[in-house]
Formats: sequence, C-alpha cells, structure tokens
Amino acid sequence: MNTSDFYYELPDELIAQTPIEPRDSSRLLVLGRNSGEIEHKHFYDIIDYLNEGDCLVVNDSRVIPARIYGVKAETGARVEFLLLKQVSGNKWETLCKPGKKAKEGTKFTFGDGIMTAEVVEVKEDGNRIVDFKCDENFFSALDKIGQMPLPPYITEKLEDQERYQTVYSNELGSAAAPTAGLHFTNELMDKIRAKGVKIAYVTLHVGLGTFRPVKVEDVTKHKMHSEHYEVHEETARIINETKDSGKRVISVGTTSCRTLESVATQYGEIKACDGWTDIFIYPGYEFKVLDGLITNFHLPESTLIMLVSAFAGYDNIMNAYKVAVSEKYRFFSFGDAMAIL
Repeated sequence: MNTSDFYYELPDELIAQTPIEPRDSSRLLVLGRNSGEIEHKHFYDIIDYLNEGDCLVVNDSRVIPARIYGVKAETGARVEFLLLKQVSGNKWETLCKPGKKAKEGTKFTFGDGIMTAEVVEVKEDGNRIVDFKCDENFFSALDKIGQMPLPPYITEKLEDQERYQTVYSNELGSAAAPTAGLHFTNELMDKIRAKGVKIAYVTLHVGLGTFRPVKVEDVTKHKMHSEHYEVHEETARIINETKDSGKRVISVGTTSCRTLESVATQYGEIKACDGWTDIFIYPGYEFKVLDGLITNFHLPESTLIMLVSAFAGYDNIMNAYKVAVSEKYRFFSFGDAMAIL
C-alpha cells in the first residue's frame, strides 16, 4: 500500500484547538468493525457498547512538561529543549532549537539555576543526548520550568494543563498525551466498573515520533519510532482471564493497542514485562489480542490512520473519515472519538 492511499481532505476549521467540556460530551462515531455500519452518539454513550466481563485497557502514562528553555552558559543565547525520551537517570534524548547553539560539551542553565545541563552527544539524526542536573527531584524541577508540548497543529493556549492529561494518568514519562483517553471522566469510569467491565492499565510513554510524518510512498519502508512500555502482572492476569472467558479486550487508544500487540507478538501471550516497541501496524496485520478499539480521528497519511485501517478494514475507515468530515466531527488530539466494535 502507498502512503497516499491514506490521504483525506480535512478543512482546517475541523481541527479542534481546545478541549470540550465536560470531557465525555464529545461526539462518538461508532463503527461496526465487520459491517462498516456507522452510528452517531456522544462519548458518554460508550457505556451502552460495553458488556459485563469485557476488559477496557487504558494507558496510564502521564505527560511531562517536556518543553523547557535553557540559557547558554557562555553567551546567554536562548535554546529550546524538547525532551523526547529518558535514556538513563537524568540523561534525556532531546530536540534542540536552534541546534547549532547546542554542540557537544555546551552547558546551559534553566529557570534561574533550578536546573543545569550539558550536551553529551549529538546523534546522527540531530537529536541531542543531554545530561541534566538539579538539587531536587528532576520531575519536580520540570514542573516549575516546563511547558506542555502540545501537538504542532494546536495553536491556541491551553488554559488548564490538566486537560492534556487523562483522569487516570499516573506514570510520568510521555512527551504527548494518549489522547483517546482524554474523553473519560472519573464518573464515567465508575459507571463502567459498576457495569462489571474490568479496567486494565498498561504504560506506554508516548514520544513525539507519534506526530512524525510518513515520508516514504511505500508504507512498508517506513521506520517507526521506539517507545518504552510496561505491563504489570495484574494487567496480564485480567486480560488473559477476559480472553479465556470469551469476552472482549477493548483498547483505549493506539498506544494501548501497540503495547498489547507488541507483547503478544514477542511472547505469544500477554505476560508481565517491559521493553521498547517500534511495532508498525498497517493493513495486512493480524491482530492477536484486540477485539475493540476506542480512538480519536488521526492525521491524513499517518501511521495511526494506517493502524485503525488494519483493525477495521481500509474501506470502512476511509468511508468513516469521509462521513466524519461531512458531519463536521472535531479532529485530532482535542477532537471527537471513534469506537470500532
């Protein structure tokens, strides 16, 4: 398949710039995975599509305020650092702008001395490995000096930073939110549990590579970015019991989906483990775990629209997106949702 096969026309005004209130009042397009039939609902209606014994798998990763501004020790020049992923300890792979001011060995200060850093390596792709130092906990210092790294297509200021976190976020480490989960409220989660639906937590720290465009025409030639995941014993048990009882495992978001499918691909089952995944799911892929997927509307020609096309069928997805545009659904991170069941 070609990358251009996944293109669709999207008017700029349908790109959601701000989150809707309350979270679960966003619209929900329900797509029959096999039938391709479409229903138009609101997100709070999702409970009507979940059955007792089903398992909802959510990503509990929490976004860090990953955009920070450093002052070059020698010259006072200002450089933007975007934390991409933790390498070890307080060493992070970062994107620096302008990069020419962040050569190997260059030192910076942040927030009037709250944090200092040294560039210890310049990678082939231009990213920097930066060693940060601070007297307090790194993430506490980051909270004081950092900004939320909103996606490039969001140009409006986010008034409440917590709106770019899921209500169940817990594990610090993402550079971008697992946005399918932004629609859930604590009250809706309580109702889902009360219906007898199990909630299982995985952690996948979302990297900014999730926004990286596919630059090759042949889909199979694209190289996926790598992200760290973790699956706990309790989660593995819940998922395996759900599958054994013939009930459905429904993933909230492509990140939860990629975590489960990565583990099943590597081990032949869901088990407690952690590691790095660069799994690339596109049409032709055979799903090993998933029975349903709750997700947002994704960018044209992105790896994410390829993933949902693999799950629901290319024709079904491209038609659903066409309908969503005509019905003026809101798109991307702060937009509306789709449930494929």
